[in-house]
Amino acid sequence: MDIITFKSKHMYRILSFLLILFIGQAAVAQQTANKPEREQWFMDAGFGMFIHWSLDSQLGTVISHSMAGASDDYLYRFVHELPSTFNPRKFNPEDWAVLAKLAGMKYVVFTTKHHSGFCMWNTKTTGFNVMNTPFKRDITREIFDAFRKQGIAIGIYFSPEDFNYLYENKIPIGRLQHPMHYPKNNAGLMDLDKAQIKELLTNYGKIDVLFFDGPAEGLKEYAWQLQPDVVVTRGQMQTPEQKLPDKPMPGPWEACFTMGTDWQYKPTNDPHKSGTEIINMLAEIRAKGGNLLLNIGPKPDGEIQIEQEALLREIALWNYVNREAIHDIRPWKIIREGSFWFTADKTGNTVYAIVPAGKEWPYGSRKEFLFKTLEGSPDTRVTILGYKSELLEYKEGFDAKIYIQPGKMGLLVSAVNGHRLYTNNQWPNPVVFRIENVKYRPAEEFQVKSSTLDGAK
Repeated sequence: MDIITFKSKHMYRILSFLLILFIGQAAVAQQTANKPEREQWFMDAGFGMFIHWSLDSQLGTVISHSMAGASDDYLYRFVHELPSTFNPRKFNPEDWAVLAKLAGMKYVVFTTKHHSGFCMWNTKTTGFNVMNTPFKRDITREIFDAFRKQGIAIGIYFSPEDFNYLYENKIPIGRLQHPMHYPKNNAGLMDLDKAQIKELLTNYGKIDVLFFDGPAEGLKEYAWQLQPDVVVTRGQMQTPEQKLPDKPMPGPWEACFTMGTDWQYKPTNDPHKSGTEIINMLAEIRAKGGNLLLNIGPKPDGEIQIEQEALLREIALWNYVNREAIHDIRPWKIIREGSFWFTADKTGNTVYAIVPAGKEWPYGSRKEFLFKTLEGSPDTRVTILGYKSELLEYKEGFDAKIYIQPGKMGLLVSAVNGHRLYTNNQWPNPVVFRIENVKYRPAEEFQVKSSTLDGAK
């Protein structure tokens, strides 16, 4: 009896141990996607700063890609000579972070390692890194510290492809044109990537966003083991680059855009978008349920290009007035009506109508808007973000009030564009209506139906 009892207890302990081991292993292998609550956080954020910057900014070339297909002598100079002149003495990430905060950017994504393999942090995995330059400072840590100080979430861009690794191992350099370009086929490359991801996800605090620009299989799962709350964007969700979807997409998704024609600093022939174009793009992306990741390409001395700084400050002014329509919102029942873009608060009870201004609605003028897809009621209230609609500067006895009239044709709004933002009164960017206690009016309710009687046509 005692022997049986002993054996039973022993077997119980073994089974318990195996069960715990199984549960532990299952927990480690369990996460294969972003946490839903973290995706909701990401959708709330809405707007981020992308930073493309590496040692080849000194040449004003496309970041990393000049190594692909290059001659041996070019590659030697790139790997062995270019680090010796990288010394961005004007680098001040606190200025970058303040500018991002003013512009309404809620997260930053920095190119810690682009395809070249050059690491912008103090890594022990390769000598091809920023500490072996005249600058000798951990740029990644300084950027993360500065942006955290401004309350901005931290994101990492990481290339699983590594041209320097290919160069050292005499593998033809290109983008996914050879089996050994894929970490899953190249044990050495996979080990290098994992070692670098481990450094970034264990030595630099909480990481909120991870952007894998290349094959993410095996790496994103490893990243979730290290930081389960990290949101993997590229490699896990749709991240259209330099283009917008024609229709709304189920979130989360993220559109990546440059201000000019290139990602990294380009000193020649680089026309930039206007501030109005970028603001309109932000409105469209948010209306379609996505995030905008807007890129800057710092100069090799560490300063942001003056053209890009100016655009960010224009966006910052618009954000100061209209941030409520961009953050913590969701798509409305429809994304647009004519030239108006719609977003909505999470309850769906308040709609934001982003309407063109500038020459279409000059400062100081009254204009009527008919929102055919909105159904008002006696409880409907309309205000303009940032403007109280009481006074127009320097005008006595001027009626700046908003008048609304719900009706069979929709919601009629009469309002004055009266928020003075530029000295010459030529502020060109959209005005936003906050429309509370409103319902969606389906299009079929106001469509005119054609008769089917003979002769009607």
